[in-house]
Amino acid sequence: MPKLAIVATIEIAPGRRDELVPLLKAHRARCLRDESGTVQFEVLLPHDGNTKVLVYEVYQDQAAFDAHWNGPSLARLREEAAGMMVNVTGIRCDLIE
Repeated sequence: MPKLAIVATIEIAPGRRDELVPLLKAHRARCLRDESGTVQFEVLLPHDGNTKVLVYEVYQDQAAFDAHWNGPSLARLREEAAGMMVNVTGIRCDLIE
């Protein structure tokens, strides 16, 4: 079974990116440390503006992603970043190795 990759786009409220990035970095560290099924988690800053952040995540399988989605780190991020994230969209992909 291939690993599950997520490419997410986070639209950010104007002027809030500098506040959000440290929260995403802390979330990344927690996920890699505490979620055994989280294989990779990268935060990407597009060069063409400051109203979006991209996230590239890799999970061992769907169950690992479900654990992440319903886990304490994402719940904490949602609480801490309230009002900063305007919209989040993602594309699920099979990771071809």
